[in-house]
Amino acid sequence: MTDIPKLEWKGVSKRFDGPVLDGLDLSVAAGRSLVIIGGSGQGKSVTIKVAMGLVRPDAGQVLVDGEDLVGVSGASRRKLFERIGVLFQGAALFDSLSVWENVAFRLINADGVPRKEAKARAVEALGRVHLGAHVADSYPSELSGGMQKRVGLARAVVANPEIIFFDEPTTGLDPITSAAINELIVDQVKGLGCTAVSITHDLASARTIGDEIAMLHAGKIVWRGAPAELDRTDNPYVRQFVDGRADGPMASTV
Repeated sequence: MTDIPKLEWKGVSKRFDGPVLDGLDLSVAAGRSLVIIGGSGQGKSVTIKVAMGLVRPDAGQVLVDGEDLVGVSGASRRKLFERIGVLFQGAALFDSLSVWENVAFRLINADGVPRKEAKARAVEALGRVHLGAHVADSYPSELSGGMQKRVGLARAVVANPEIIFFDEPTTGLDPITSAAINELIVDQVKGLGCTAVSITHDLASARTIGDEIAMLHAGKIVWRGAPAELDRTDNPYVRQFVDGRADGPMASTV
């Protein structure tokens, strides 16, 4: 019997002014971490937005444990999305809420967890990303960019999701802070035993957090392999991206 992927895009297409995803086929096994790389405007963000239910595809299926998310509504939709966590680009914290309220936002507003219990769980999640309890009552504006990213990661894992999406997790961070965030991501994904999908331009991040890397170009996967294979493959798209060359099959967007 063939194992069913934890998450799968099957023939997914999406157009805006033009085609963004063009019959995308991609799958992730349970407990694996997949990183999607590619140039700007090639459909990386739309790929995860479709899987998170933020964008409806024009065609195709998005399957979680074999169950199609597209067209699901009401209680069934909510039940499916309770299994998902997200670390947004830039952390996307609410300035008017304290750190613990940011971390516990889903627990309080979607899951109906009482505030006292939600705060305790938020503080526990903050500890998992190496932030002390004293940070809980601070506000995002009082934190550094790296600390804000850790708060965002705590929010992503507080409900122990089965699938986590990471949207450019190291954007805007210095190399040392980026490395620390990457290690925290690896620790949390392994600790939860969850499935992870990340999009990034940061190859150092991709090599650290990914069990596999897939390259997206013009709305399709043009290469997939282990991180070590990035330096060995002769795929022209990967070679141009990894080597940072202007010449190659991918035209500059400048």
